[in-house]
Amino acid sequence: MTTATTAPPTTEAATTPGATGLWHNREFLTFWFGETLSLMGSQVTTLALPLTAVTAFHASPAQVGLLRFLQLVPYLGLALVFGALVDRMRRRRVMIAANAARMLLIGLIPLLAATHQLSISLLLGLACAIGIFSVLFDVSWMSFVPTLAKDKAHYVEANQKLGVTSSTTDVAGPGIAGVLIGALTAPISLVIDSASYLVSLVTLLLIRTPEEKPAPSSEKRHLGREIAEGLRFVFGHRVLRPLAVIAPFCNFSMVSVWTLFLLYAARDKGLPAGLVGLVLSASSVGGLIGASLSGVVLQRFRTGTVYAVSMALIFTGPLLIPFASGPRPVLLAFFVTAFFVSYLGLGIANVVMVSLRQAGTPQALMGRMNAAFRTLLFGGGSLGGLIGGYLAGGLGTHTALTAIAIGSALMLLVVAASPVSRLKELPAIAD
Repeated sequence: MTTATTAPPTTEAATTPGATGLWHNREFLTFWFGETLSLMGSQVTTLALPLTAVTAFHASPAQVGLLRFLQLVPYLGLALVFGALVDRMRRRRVMIAANAARMLLIGLIPLLAATHQLSISLLLGLACAIGIFSVLFDVSWMSFVPTLAKDKAHYVEANQKLGVTSSTTDVAGPGIAGVLIGALTAPISLVIDSASYLVSLVTLLLIRTPEEKPAPSSEKRHLGREIAEGLRFVFGHRVLRPLAVIAPFCNFSMVSVWTLFLLYAARDKGLPAGLVGLVLSASSVGGLIGASLSGVVLQRFRTGTVYAVSMALIFTGPLLIPFASGPRPVLLAFFVTAFFVSYLGLGIANVVMVSLRQAGTPQALMGRMNAAFRTLLFGGGSLGGLIGGYLAGGLGTHTALTAIAIGSALMLLVVAASPVSRLKELPAIAD
């Protein structure tokens, strides 16, 4: 696990959970409910797609890495284009179309598997197609949330609630996914995710909050110029620029470690799908705790300090995985602790970073700003899956994990040098 206002909120109002009224905002709660079910279903897909490749087609480490790469690589080529287009239109309609497409594409996988027509090449193609519509949805919803929150004073509260939801599904999702995959097989369990997108689709149709039509441009529209304008804004902003520089390395670390861990746990250590899901579920409690405490932490400590510490947890957590040894209970404890530390940092960092981005961006540039960050984040993630898979094939899974973990820890030097780490509070709200 995003607008015009009558007056900019104070720092206290923007960072104090519970002081605002989103619990009484029916439209936001409707959206939140749909997203919760959709995220829970997505946990099944996240685990089921690579396990389908491994168990049904005996995929190599390189093929597993390629699968993850194809899911995320659309962010590299399409996020900026979609972000510019989304800034021209109402976001809810785009989200409805994207979720309808994802529902149908994911539903195709169990149908093809049941009729014995699913192949590894078709699975890779469907993964890429699902990724394309995920890009479209992601750059839309993060720009749509301010419309539902209505007031920029609610941004941290909205991001905290969505962050808690994301972390909660991270906790429950892998365990549930592991049980479903064990009972139904990996491809058939994807029916659950397809159904979750149907629910999300219905909740989006129920939302009636008026969404302002984007103001017409004073000059002829030009897609390339609009994309360039968004990039200039992000890389010219004193807070957004350093966030953008670190963003791809964060996702590279998380995705490469996650991809290598699946291979390492399932093949090298012989853990069944249920135990792999249990490790990810138990460790994801860290993300839930981090997201839940983010508002209080931001209120009590300097924004820069919270950012630096949370990023340090993300980058150092993976060090525990390759050095774990001993009987299975000890191994499981090391694995859970490693991911717990990373997810704890991620739960806090997500709220901090999204709030900084929203506060610093005018609504007219929100889609392009989010698109730029999605390109960087998921571009780093796609390369993490691809490079992690190829490193495992060339060096062995354990050696590859060790190299990635040490490289991630070195990012602490970049975080310490970032001007974001020296921020005292959230910056002034952009007009």
